[in-house]
Amino acid sequence: MSYAIRRRIWAAFLIFAFFGLWEILCIALQVSDLVLPRPSQVVTTLLDRFDVLWPHILQTLWTTMVGFLLGVTVGLLIGACIGTSRIAYDTAYPLLIGFSSIPKVAVVPIFVLWFGSGSVPAILTALAMCFFPIVVNIATGLATTEPELEDVLKSMGASKLDILWNVGLPRTMPFFFASLKIAATFAFVGSVLSETVASNRGIGNVMMTASSNFDVPLVFAGLFILAVLGVLLYAAFSLVEMRVAGWANRRNDLTTTA
Repeated sequence: MSYAIRRRIWAAFLIFAFFGLWEILCIALQVSDLVLPRPSQVVTTLLDRFDVLWPHILQTLWTTMVGFLLGVTVGLLIGACIGTSRIAYDTAYPLLIGFSSIPKVAVVPIFVLWFGSGSVPAILTALAMCFFPIVVNIATGLATTEPELEDVLKSMGASKLDILWNVGLPRTMPFFFASLKIAATFAFVGSVLSETVASNRGIGNVMMTASSNFDVPLVFAGLFILAVLGVLLYAAFSLVEMRVAGWANRRNDLTTTA
């Protein structure tokens, strides 16, 4: 049996063991549904109300992906500027750190004040949550590019743009995909955070309404949906990473040959 198959079997076993232990403990300890519903109750709620939840799932997924794509674009541009210019690094990086340190829950009311309630604040909150990891990783990848490679290309008459395209960007691919996985989860957090405050649609709004009605199984169903969406997006980026930057992943290769 190969290492990859064993890894998937152990991952599936751990997931089933976790939910099975959760179910058993809730039954054995007679935990109230208002405190912690059983996984079977969460799944039943999800199946029974899926027709109602589906438009909210699409709304959250749409705002998250739009904010995520905008965040990636902004992060790439700023990260490339900071990573290739020492002056930009010294001047812009402290400002970015200061912005990233602001709790995004404090920014949502400002977005609502500027753009009103709805999808725009959710998109902007997702953007604000996810662009900083992109900036840091792109800037780090470009800043750690070997000077010898740059010197060789300069001696051959390459411009800064040629060096960035042929050396800098390929060198940052492992950093970039690592930041994408983090940014994807942050984008969901930002979108749902805004939906709980300034929207009448989306999973965040469903969870907020269910919480006010003490419908705890529905709250956990919303959490389950968000977890599944995050895992699917993470898995998609992992597959793309294997195709684009698989050359940088050496640990698994060593493990499979051991």
